[in-house]
Amino acid sequence: MKKIFDEVRSLDKKAIENYFLSEDILMEHASIGIQKYITKKFKKNEKILIVSGTGNNGADGIALARLLHKKFDVSLYLTNEPKTEIGKLQLKRAKSINVNFVKDIFQADIIVDCIFGTGLNKELDKNSIDLIEKLNNFKSFKIACDIPSGLDILGRVTTIAFKANITITMGALKTALFSDVAKDYVGKIKVAKLGIEDEFFQSTLTNKYLLEKSDLVLPYRNIENSHKGTYGHLNVISGEKVGASIIASMAAFSFGTGLVTIISENQESIPHLIMQDKVISKNCTAIAIGMGLGKIDDSKLENILKLKLPKVLDADIFYNKLILEYLNEYVVLTPHPKEFISLLKLANITDISIEELQNNRFKYVKEFCNKYPDVVLLLKGSNVIIAQDDNIYINSFGNSSLSKGGSGDVLSGLIASLLAQGYKRVEGCISASLAHTLSALNYSKNNYSLTPDNLIEGIKNL
Repeated sequence: MKKIFDEVRSLDKKAIENYFLSEDILMEHASIGIQKYITKKFKKNEKILIVSGTGNNGADGIALARLLHKKFDVSLYLTNEPKTEIGKLQLKRAKSINVNFVKDIFQADIIVDCIFGTGLNKELDKNSIDLIEKLNNFKSFKIACDIPSGLDILGRVTTIAFKANITITMGALKTALFSDVAKDYVGKIKVAKLGIEDEFFQSTLTNKYLLEKSDLVLPYRNIENSHKGTYGHLNVISGEKVGASIIASMAAFSFGTGLVTIISENQESIPHLIMQDKVISKNCTAIAIGMGLGKIDDSKLENILKLKLPKVLDADIFYNKLILEYLNEYVVLTPHPKEFISLLKLANITDISIEELQNNRFKYVKEFCNKYPDVVLLLKGSNVIIAQDDNIYINSFGNSSLSKGGSGDVLSGLIASLLAQGYKRVEGCISASLAHTLSALNYSKNNYSLTPDNLIEGIKNL
């Protein structure tokens, strides 16, 4: 996993002070990072339009124009004269080698957005909105320098933002790039080095981490002398909609759990691989409850919640205040945004809209985890957030194919499966979430056609 930082200005300052670097050197390396990407990916003499603002992000763009000059057909458009001293210096350098300045934007092969950086803290004016809208309409390959213009430090969009194919961010990953809103604007994310080894950033303290494919720990069976009980026994509590329980059970069974039993008061028609009972199994090692639950008697729910077993709580259960009494070291919560705002309200943390949550996901995850530090929370979304106490892990591999009924039930089953097999809760959430999203990512057919069965089949092939 890689470290993510809320801001990097303090890190830049530390680099300048500790390694006797200068702002100029850091900026040169930042621009070289984009230059290297363009030089490697595109043919010589392709048309490049660099659009630069008045701050240091704009200065990066001016430096980039100088570095690409005569290697490509480069045009530099300035929204206005640079305001910073380093920007003014970069402008002098660019003019000294006769970089081509243009007064109008146009559709080039490549457009590089250097208008605003991570320090954007105001609404865009009409000229900026019009400019970004025109750039977005061009059918060019689009590169954002550090962050797409229009995204603020929290990854929010007030009016409009530049839609990039790739964002080349400077020095280290920033939290703003991983809001759910940002996902439609950042494209791929690449980090440009600033003349400092990665260890400089990786040794700096943070509480946010970006998950990588290598963080997936599959439940391989390395013991030959084993039996079905060796790999745990998951109980899935069925409710009004048994289909959700079946999906979760099949996902769990396909992810290594030795035994899976659906607990239901009624005899249900279920796959022959899955067992069925009316009471919790004596050898149960984990419980999943909430998927398709509907209404349940509080006394029955309490009897389940008070069991000292790892539990995955999902879906309908987030509308029942009783769960607040059992948010302890045994619990994993897997709400989607609507369910999470219900949970926040039940817990007397805040009463907000889904829009407010989506604009401040990290803030409200932190507030919830501050109040319930023993709980492991997985907040579903375009970028999945996994959190416990002060630590936050982000899974950015999700895509729109997962926007289907039953996808969340698969995820709950995967997490519960790993808990039943003995994974710790955070590690189980990380591996299950990665398996879930990577299965969807590997799906080769049209993205609108993915079903829970396809997801489960894909997980078998990871």
